[in-house]
Amino acid sequence: MLRKTWMEINLDNLHHNCRYFIEHTHKKLIAVIKANGYGCGDEQVAKVALEAGACMLAVSSLDEAMALRNCGITAPILILGYVEPQDASLLIAHDIATSAVSLEWVKELVKQDVAQLKVHLKVDTGMNRIGIKDIEELKTAYALLKDAKVEVEGIFTHYACSDQQPQFKTDAQFAAFKAAYDALGVNFTYVHCDNSDAALTYPEDLTNTIRAGIGIYGYSSYPSGLKGVVSLYTTIINVKTVHPDETIGYGATYTCNEEEIIATLPIGYADGFIRRNSGRKVYVDGYYVPIVGRICMDQCMIKLPLKLPVGTIVELIGENVSIEEMANDLDTIIHEIITNFNERLTRRYIKNGQEYLIVNKRVF
Repeated sequence: MLRKTWMEINLDNLHHNCRYFIEHTHKKLIAVIKANGYGCGDEQVAKVALEAGACMLAVSSLDEAMALRNCGITAPILILGYVEPQDASLLIAHDIATSAVSLEWVKELVKQDVAQLKVHLKVDTGMNRIGIKDIEELKTAYALLKDAKVEVEGIFTHYACSDQQPQFKTDAQFAAFKAAYDALGVNFTYVHCDNSDAALTYPEDLTNTIRAGIGIYGYSSYPSGLKGVVSLYTTIINVKTVHPDETIGYGATYTCNEEEIIATLPIGYADGFIRRNSGRKVYVDGYYVPIVGRICMDQCMIKLPLKLPVGTIVELIGENVSIEEMANDLDTIIHEIITNFNERLTRRYIKNGQEYLIVNKRVF
């Protein structure tokens, strides 16, 4: 590890979480590994999710799907987002399923030879992002796809408010989806509505598959038996004593009130550790200590209660500093935090309770 700053990805916990969803719901699992496996590394996440029993992987785009194929993943893949209709031949050649996002998209698609292409009908039940909203348009789209010998293997929708109770919006979306499903009268192989929170809290018998994203990484809006997968660590690279009235960092936003011990850490906003983390606490050698001054592009500073040696490990996310707390402090969601951690950060994977693999795509 050339720079002692790293994400730690617990693959044992990831495996546990996938099994938890399957056993909790008694349904098939589509593991969502878009955005480079929510920042955890798509190849490693994919392999463990499949080992745990996932029947399919879901990504957001064709390039994400091709990245999985290029690293040897042969399992079924579904693209949840938009794919250009003219790229259908690539989907067929690499056995990648995609979403029918509108009737107009379907009409463009079937102008080509698309026999054997796999498609899931996306029903818009109130998210108003992509998908077919009108039932008659949905019927027309299905008929066009079947006439073109497309394998329409699935149908799905996406809930907008399954993280909220009571779930009035989810009730309405489920009713709209059921109406569309009943109107088609087709026995699809994959029928999926439930994202992570809905899979944990919204039992229903219509669907036979769940589509879990953030949940397989260990996080939910509700109490559960999920285990967190992501930790973030760095190390002290410099320690100095700063005198009263001296300032720290860009903009001189922090002034020492007394003689203070300031340590520098090799992580900054270019890693995805954004500037709004300034003032938050991290954990080092049994102490909670504050980040002082503005977070720089590549470094940040903390105030220590005593001098600690260079190389001392600092926990930014982990057992003592929860990612849930970070999300609350930053007025955001866990999804945004972990997907912001970029390839500058080394990924250290834990499997069977020990270090399994270290990956830095910029180096190795």
